[in-house]
Amino acid sequence: MLSNNNVNFLKIMAYKARLKEFDQILDQDIVNIRVLKKLSFHGIPDDQGKRALCWRLLLNYLPPEKGKWDSHLRDKRNLYKQFINEMIVRPGENEENGDVTQGDHPLSINPDSEWQTFFKDNEVLLQIDKDVRRLCPDISFFQQPTEFPCTEVVNSHGVKRLHTRVQRRVLKCANVERKGLGITKIALSVKKATEDYAPMTEGKEAHWEVVERVLFLYAKLNPGQGYVQGMNEIVGPIYYAFSSDPDITFREHAEADCFFCFTNLMSEIRDFFIKSLDESDQGINRMMTRMLVQLKNCDLDVWLRFQQLDLKPQFYSFRWITLLLSQEFPLPDVLRIWDSLFSDERRFDFLLHVCCAMIVILRNQLLEGDFPSNLKLLQNFPPMDVQVILSKAVELSQQKIF
Repeated sequence: MLSNNNVNFLKIMAYKARLKEFDQILDQDIVNIRVLKKLSFHGIPDDQGKRALCWRLLLNYLPPEKGKWDSHLRDKRNLYKQFINEMIVRPGENEENGDVTQGDHPLSINPDSEWQTFFKDNEVLLQIDKDVRRLCPDISFFQQPTEFPCTEVVNSHGVKRLHTRVQRRVLKCANVERKGLGITKIALSVKKATEDYAPMTEGKEAHWEVVERVLFLYAKLNPGQGYVQGMNEIVGPIYYAFSSDPDITFREHAEADCFFCFTNLMSEIRDFFIKSLDESDQGINRMMTRMLVQLKNCDLDVWLRFQQLDLKPQFYSFRWITLLLSQEFPLPDVLRIWDSLFSDERRFDFLLHVCCAMIVILRNQLLEGDFPSNLKLLQNFPPMDVQVILSKAVELSQQKIF
């Protein structure tokens, strides 16, 4: 039997060998994305900024050709600066004592009125501000100051800061919630309104304020979709991974890179967030139905128990699928799960395998439980080694029961 020291030594050697495998792929002049996906599926090392770089590639932000990276990143980051200037900095140039513009009446019905745009933006901003102030409450990261605050915003005596706009106006909130389907997790760890993250002093900004800006710009640039509650849970892990990059040249531009990666990811899962597309092939109802079919094939007893209790997938898996499991696990586990999801060749089929694995692992408790206890168990998934769930998901995926 191996001693603990020998076991630890073997783990270290295996980890170093894995780092070397990633280096060999990423050092090529043209990154083989297919090979990168195969390797990343089993987890990306936390060290040396590997995850942040791989996610940029897996989310189609960086091209495979390394020779194009510098110019591509420069163009994208300059474009993002332009977005900030045009949609956040310049619109407030005429603000005076809290007014958006001079010579434009707040009650104007002119669709080109700057006041009308301001009011419409604030309806969306109210929900964004509320959501990002409670992002990942179990860790302190999003309350901490960013190393690279947007100087045009933080040095504007508050008038350019988005959270200040919310405080200045009391408006009816836009209908940006998926009501009745449980997108917001019910948990004791969720902070009360009085404990929401506070903004930084002049000249500084917290990470949650940066995420707020990313989501606001996304909503402005995608008016057909806008902001939907839960998007904050999608952008949060991406921004965290990029802002934690040990390479300062990448970390400095975490906000811009996060915006474009988030935009690319949302282009693939946008149907989850648009109620009118719930019944489409990639809509949330279709995804929940597919998950239930898989459950029936891999564990008929649990499926029958759910049918007996009338425990519908909408009561638990809506949030699982829509938010890519970001609210069911601690952030480090979410990052690991997303390594596999972003590497999925069929794009998020593996997500359904993971969801099904979560149910199957709890089968004994679910078979014995009644409706309230089972619903509570599924809505507050118990802590466990995420690798156990992923291994079970791989096992289910190999059964080819879709």
